[in-house]
Order: sequence, then structure tokens, then C-alpha cells
Amino acid sequence: MRFLVFTDLHQKASVIDKINDMVERNDAEFAICLGDVTDFGTGEDAADILSRINTKVYAIPGNCDPLDFPEKISDVAVDMHGNTETIDGYRFVGLGGSNITIFGTPFELEEDDLYDGLDGNCEEGMVLMTHAPSYGILDQIPSGQSVGSPAIKDIVDLYRPILAMSGHIHEAVGVVVSGGTTFVNPGPAKDGRMAIIDITDGKVDVKLIGPADH
Repeated sequence: MRFLVFTDLHQKASVIDKINDMVERNDAEFAICLGDVTDFGTGEDAADILSRINTKVYAIPGNCDPLDFPEKISDVAVDMHGNTETIDGYRFVGLGGSNITIFGTPFELEEDDLYDGLDGNCEEGMVLMTHAPSYGILDQIPSGQSVGSPAIKDIVDLYRPILAMSGHIHEAVGVVVSGGTTFVNPGPAKDGRMAIIDITDGKVDVKLIGPADH
């Protein structure tokens, strides 16, 4: 199974051409969107942007997306906010929004709500897609402070997903393997960053794509 993952587009629709090019060039079977499709835009804006991607898209909202994101995108993408899908035998579990920030953005959730929104859908060996990262991994802002979600960390520690994908923290681009889980933040798509991920027999391989890759 091979797919493209992107996050933090922040309404920079010109990047859609690169997303489509990378899907085609890498023979990706589908795309995963981890939120912040818009930059405080509308649900209609999100649906319009996602409709331009030339493959099936599984999407969650980010904290800068509107609260009606899940219903508005459901005609053009698979709404994964609080939902699950089985793809090629792997259980994908999604939850969008972020833990509480200092910025008062539209789609923020308390830690209890993040935990409860995931817990009932989870199983060991799943693929986890969240906008906010797990606390302590790929969650550091430039000051060095970790701002990820303790609730998502608890979910990861309990269920041990093979893959945990997140965005939200634009500076925390990378791949970390810890406790049997591969953590990925592909970086902000608005800057031309994304990733191609292969899952074969439970093994995860990640190729990060940067702004200079065409």
C-alpha cells in the first residue's frame, strides 16, 4: 500500500498541482490529509480545495479549519474525523482539530475530548491520523517547548499504532521511530512539503518530499 500524506496547506491552492504530480509520479493509491486545509476559511473552501486532488482523499480538519469541515467535505473526500476506515486490511483511525492553543483557533478540543474521540475506534497495530502530534514527539516549537497532546500520547502508548501521522507544528518536520511506532510529520504543504508512505507486511517506509522536489 502506497499513499501520499499532506497537512497544513493553509489555503495555498497552488500546491494542489504538486500534490497531484506527486500522487501520479509515485503511483500513490490515495491521499491522506491531516488538516488545516483552510486558513480560517469556510467548509466550502475546504471542499473546493480537496475536490481538486486527483485521487481519493481521506481527510481530517485542523485547528484552523471550520467546525463544519467534516460535513462540508463529505461529498468530495472521506471524512475521518472521529471515524475509521479499513484500507488494504489496515485500520485507519482519524481525529482532527488540535489540543488547546494560546491562539483560540476554531477547531480546538480539550484533552478528554481528544482521548474519547479516539479511544473507542482504536486497536493495536492501527494507522493513526491526527492533526496534533503526540506529546514529546515531533511537537517542539522553535523555543524547544513541546506542545503536543498528552491524550494522543496516551492513545499511542496504549494501542501502539504502526504509524502515527500528524502535522500542526510546522517546524517539527521529520520521521521518528519509537516503541514500534513510526511517527511522521511531513511538514506544511503550503511550503511544498509532503510525504510518500509505503506499508508492506506491517512495515512502514517514509519518503519525505521537500520544496525543491519536483
